[in-house]
Amino acid sequence: MKALVTRLDSFGDVLLAGPAIRAVAARADTVTLLCGPRGAPAARLLPGVDDILVWDAPWVGFDPPPVGRGEVEQLIDTIDADTALILTSFHQSPLPAALLLRLAGVGCIAADSEDYPGSLLDVRHHRAPHAHEAEAALDLAGAAGFPPADDTRLRVLPPPATAGLTGPGPYVVLHPGASVPARAWSPERCAEAVRELAAAGHRVVVTGSAGERDLTAYVAGGHALDLGGRTGAAELSGVLAGADAVVTGNTGPAHLAAAVGTPVVSLFAPVVPAERWRPYGVPYVLLGDQAAPCADSRARECPVPGHPCLDTVTAHDVVTAVEKLRGET
Repeated sequence: MKALVTRLDSFGDVLLAGPAIRAVAARADTVTLLCGPRGAPAARLLPGVDDILVWDAPWVGFDPPPVGRGEVEQLIDTIDADTALILTSFHQSPLPAALLLRLAGVGCIAADSEDYPGSLLDVRHHRAPHAHEAEAALDLAGAAGFPPADDTRLRVLPPPATAGLTGPGPYVVLHPGASVPARAWSPERCAEAVRELAAAGHRVVVTGSAGERDLTAYVAGGHALDLGGRTGAAELSGVLAGADAVVTGNTGPAHLAAAVGTPVVSLFAPVVPAERWRPYGVPYVLLGDQAAPCADSRARECPVPGHPCLDTVTAHDVVTAVEKLRGET
């Protein structure tokens, strides 16, 4: 059986699909993961994936491309699968992807769908109303005939050694960036947390992408090791795996930390529900006002002056949370 799993959005979303992908891999001969360009670096880290198709879907993402007939036809001609699982977030429709998979000749297609799917789905599943994204994907896989194959935690391929980047000895990671501004703790608060963590005796490592070098340099100041722009996805997994705890917002590195078994201090803006997107399968402390006026708004820019849901969190709160997690592990 040739299986295809589709998860077309971001880095963290693809990581959360990992347990469901492993469930499919336990019963299929091969598994192809169809993902978007932002999710591709995570796809390359996942156990159970034999092949990766990268396609920028015009109905996904913050800056989706225009619809191109040639690109759609090329994708349809490339897909070769007997059965497919379409994984989406609770607010996304699987039906555009289902149409393309049906045109590609996929015989059995399963997805969560509240909308009537007509002949596009063979398994129309309804997700539990408050399920975590990882659990919802596993539930769908089970409904499609792929029950859990292991402990269902997030997992990635073994990380590379990164002591050459981090240096010896224990450390705490602070990752200040986020995919959208509404989910980010302010740079000033991040810098304060670095100073207070250092003053409390913690060695701090600040991580970020190549496009976040100015941010990581500011946050690190003279108190932390700045690794901004120095880690790809695999190297970042190694850095996070070596940390005592990771401090970050609701963004991909939070899920990558969970995938390597590292506790997370989650600075969680409630623009999406924490019950669906919190760190999964590891000890965590959730910080941020989950009842703030922005709750469930899916806002990308904070709609409330002063960003109170996160900027009421103090550096002291973060230090306390880190020490709580270190005491539990």
